[in-house]
Amino acid sequence: MGNNASCGNAAASIVEPLVELRKLSKHFVRAPSLTAGERSLPAVRGVSLRIAPGETLGLVGESGCGKSTLGRMAAGLLEPSGGDVFINGLPLWDKKAHKDYRAFRRSLAGVVQMIFQDPYSSLDPRMSIGDSIAEPLLCARRCPDRERKETGGEIRGRVRTMLRKVGLEADAAARRPHEFSGGQRQRIAVARALITGPAFVVCDEPTSSLDASVQSQVLNLLQDLQDEFGVSYLFISHDLAVVRHMSDRIAVMRKGRLVEEGDADRIFFHPAEDYTRLLLEAST
Repeated sequence: MGNNASCGNAAASIVEPLVELRKLSKHFVRAPSLTAGERSLPAVRGVSLRIAPGETLGLVGESGCGKSTLGRMAAGLLEPSGGDVFINGLPLWDKKAHKDYRAFRRSLAGVVQMIFQDPYSSLDPRMSIGDSIAEPLLCARRCPDRERKETGGEIRGRVRTMLRKVGLEADAAARRPHEFSGGQRQRIAVARALITGPAFVVCDEPTSSLDASVQSQVLNLLQDLQDEFGVSYLFISHDLAVVRHMSDRIAVMRKGRLVEEGDADRIFFHPAEDYTRLLLEAST
């Protein structure tokens, strides 16, 4: 659905959001040193965003502005210091809002996934590719309220199908990560993220470590899978050209705060903030 700004903005404003970040904040504590005491370092400061079903929201900003921290909180991997993340209206971090919070967290494997920046470190070198891709399915299968638990044979079949969808042969399931190139590893990471049929995937700089030709292939794959599965993306990148290609809307961060947000074309051609203009100028 990427690069369909007017449609994306309409979806975000009319349709109930799939994902809502409400005043998210995160502070990290720096350990005391000989010259200074313990310090609280703000990484994200009160960011609120909404993502509609099937939409891609691009997130840009200079290195260290808090993009990845925000993404990890949105994916349920990093607990916020303040605020919350709502998926289909359910809070991710408010334990009191759920009858069985542990079961709720296990169920997230079938709803929220994340694709990491480095395909070399995001895959366990001790696990076969098939086992890595199947891991989210096995986690989702452990949910007590799941109506039907898939058999091992069914899971292996889904892994083979997903490998073919990302352009790899089914026999790749028996091999280890070191036997694949960087682009192939990122395809494997995409397969692992999407095999449960999640509604929402956080893509954290998913192509920044790849060369240009492979980068284009992975981006096209993400868009094709979005069209097939109707998944929503939070697409994080420092590459503004990539973000424009992928995104319906774009949010700009600076020093942990949201600077501006809007349709992809509006942000690129008529930015409202000086900082956004500086980012655009630096990227040309």
